[in-house]
Amino acid sequence: MERQKVTAFAPATVANVSCGFDILGFAIEDLGDKVSVYLSNTPGIRVIKIEGDKGKLPYEAEKNTCSVAIRAMLDALDFKGGVEIELFKGLPLGSGMGSSAASAVAALVATNTLLGNPFEKKDLLPFAIESERIACGAGHADNVSPALLGGFVLIREYHPLDVIPLHVPRGLYCTLVHPHLVLNTSDSRSVLRRNVSLQDATTQSGNIAGLVAGLFQEDMALISRSLNDVIAEPSRSVLIPGYDEVKEGIKPAGALGCGISGSGPTIFILSPSEEIAWEVSRMAQRVFDAMQLPIDLYVSAINTRGAYIIDEEI
Repeated sequence: MERQKVTAFAPATVANVSCGFDILGFAIEDLGDKVSVYLSNTPGIRVIKIEGDKGKLPYEAEKNTCSVAIRAMLDALDFKGGVEIELFKGLPLGSGMGSSAASAVAALVATNTLLGNPFEKKDLLPFAIESERIACGAGHADNVSPALLGGFVLIREYHPLDVIPLHVPRGLYCTLVHPHLVLNTSDSRSVLRRNVSLQDATTQSGNIAGLVAGLFQEDMALISRSLNDVIAEPSRSVLIPGYDEVKEGIKPAGALGCGISGSGPTIFILSPSEEIAWEVSRMAQRVFDAMQLPIDLYVSAINTRGAYIIDEEI
């Protein structure tokens, strides 16, 4: 008789969304991680298989984001049984596309289903946040929230946690440009200013408010004007070859704007149509071809579904 097993998928995400440093994020279609979770007769949590990581991810339960997230969940349930995990990476590590968040969220959704759904989907979020402490040293929610819930999300507050789903305008598309280089979150954070001026804080606040209003009003021009980061991007963009050239080339092609996805090096570009999203992807390819730097390109609508179950054997 086969063991009970559930497999879940969680998508790639774009965090920060230019002006929304640590408080905004959205989800991508199709691109993401899969996790299978089994019930075991042996107590404890074990990672038994990892594929697609080129041997870089840890099997130790206290170091892997999947097992850390599941441990937080099982502790809340006072569950004493055993769980085994298989992780199938579809996302590159250190890419700025929410790789660790996708793994943790898929693991939680699969485990929750395996145990009979003791939690509502949104209530899995604190466990996912706990796993981010292992991945990047801080419990941020701007990747795990959209990976779990889908769409655009705003993290208004952490204590207590207040996550707000935002409207997704019709026709909005994203192009992801992933240069083949690794930019660690710790390195990307190390270049940030520790203090910002009142003028920059005011400008950033206006852009965040404008972006949120633009999403709800489906006002593409307002979204475009608001995709401007005066706090993190000036310091971080110098770490990403080709960033300035891509940013300069997207507006004539009709894109709304671009920014650094998470801590980079992936660049996200928002467009008002799929046609324009593909056009700016070709423009980005030309930029990086000239630099002889390989890239991966993805064009996607905004994923409003979030994480979901793809297979059950219960």
